[in-house]
Amino acid sequence: YSLLTTRYSLLATRYSLLTTRYLLLKKTMDVLENINIAIKTLTANKMRSTLTMLGIIIGNASVITMVAMGKGAQQLVEYQLESFGGNNLFVYASSDNPSLLSNEEPQLFLADAMAVEKLAPEVGSIAPYIRNNFQLSHRERTVKALVQGTTSGVLETDNLEIAFGKFFDSRDLKQNNLVVVLGPNLAEKLFENKNPLGQSIQINNLSFQVIGITKAKGTFLGRKPDEMAYIPITTMAFRLGGHRSPLGIPIDNMDVSAKERGQASLRAAAFQTTNILIRRRGKKDFQIYTSKDFQELVAGVTGTFGLFLVATASISLVVGGIGIMNIMLVSVTERTKEIGLRKAIGATEGAILTQFLVEGVILAVAGGLIGTSIGVSATIIVTIVTPLQPTVSLGTILLTTGISGAVGLIFGVTPARRAARLDPIIALRGN
Repeated sequence: YSLLTTRYSLLATRYSLLTTRYLLLKKTMDVLENINIAIKTLTANKMRSTLTMLGIIIGNASVITMVAMGKGAQQLVEYQLESFGGNNLFVYASSDNPSLLSNEEPQLFLADAMAVEKLAPEVGSIAPYIRNNFQLSHRERTVKALVQGTTSGVLETDNLEIAFGKFFDSRDLKQNNLVVVLGPNLAEKLFENKNPLGQSIQINNLSFQVIGITKAKGTFLGRKPDEMAYIPITTMAFRLGGHRSPLGIPIDNMDVSAKERGQASLRAAAFQTTNILIRRRGKKDFQIYTSKDFQELVAGVTGTFGLFLVATASISLVVGGIGIMNIMLVSVTERTKEIGLRKAIGATEGAILTQFLVEGVILAVAGGLIGTSIGVSATIIVTIVTPLQPTVSLGTILLTTGISGAVGLIFGVTPARRAARLDPIIALRGN
């Protein structure tokens, strides 16, 4: 009896498994049949199906392109910030609590910069600046350009490299020498294809000798080193700018590079710079920003702008979903006799509902795949013709395609329910 009971249990389990497999197979066949019917129906009206998918196609292509370009812009900014000094501090004179009794603005001085360079062990190099726009001329050629009075520390803080010649040194600063280093674009404007080294240019009616040309760096946040001229800061102060002060040479700002790369060294350099300046000046009338601050600011701006563009592009997906719903409602009206006939021979409301939902999802997913292909192609074109390097991740593609399918499912519910609830007798009459 025990053996019979065990055999019966085994047979019952096998029967249950076979039944489950049969039901799964039947459901799979039903789904495949619905997909087959949906594809035949949609391909029978190619133009209408294409126009229905258009909103989804535009939406997906826009979202893919905008997300990729947003990432590309952020990476470009980070790369450019690194190339212009990714391990720097930027020091500006600024008072948090300006006095109402005084109109004097806080001012940094060259001696402040020299003290930081000498006393801060975590500081690698320092570049104080005095900037002004002047007319530069060589023979009959005249160009207006930004002239920066600085020191040789700018080579490290701005990651500048000399392509030809040399940069001015401490002797030039001590003697207020009339020497100049030109950016490559500025040199091209003044000398065309001639060798500028050793030649003279006029700056504010003074004759400067060209001793060096920098390597090209491009543009970042309005800074154009390729179109600048660099002269000794003392020459700028005493022979061009006419700066005079009992406290020394006033400067616009200073850039400070940390001795070692990394946030720990950068924080230490900022701490030491702050303490030295407060001790010299008696108060904190300056602000210090790190390259990380600028990176986070730019990343926040580009991220917000990217989200705005994605949200704008996503409107096309909603419009595409509404288009799917409208066309499917028309399709339900046109196919009332077909629906009535299917219900008359035993099709359930669930089967009718599933069929129309499958049609909506197929339209949306097909549109999503086409739109994704267009978006990826657009990013490749952008990579070729612009300095941006947009990237499209697999996660983004799966997400946008999944959203497209969800849009088709959501907006296909109303027409599918309407089709499922049609009375078969009224449907067969065509009313």
